[in-house]
Amino acid sequence: MENNKTELSVNTQVLEKMAEIAAKEIDGVAAICKKAVDIKGAVKTKSAFKGVVAENVNGAIKITVYVNVKREANVREVCEAVQNNVKDKIQTMTGTAVTVVNVVAADITFNEVVEEN
Repeated sequence: MENNKTELSVNTQVLEKMAEIAAKEIDGVAAICKKAVDIKGAVKTKSAFKGVVAENVNGAIKITVYVNVKREANVREVCEAVQNNVKDKIQTMTGTAVTVVNVVAADITFNEVVEEN
């Protein structure tokens, strides 16, 4: 009897999109921040201006999400909710362990119109 085990490989860009969608589901998140987040990386990669960065480290996933928080929201609660939702959604959809989800409150949105830089 043969072992027909298959392996799933998900591109980091897909993981980043999944994390972005999961983060936006949280009440209190105004937007994903599109500002430069890594000055050193700006010279080397295109990911320096992303609001979500996913890395595959030894088969486990590490994600960093930069969010704009609505002014009336509790920043700590919003960031914890984003952290839990991103981890849960990605682990459920991919079956791969998410070891770290860093959430950075990069900005606070004071007006109703959200501009993504």
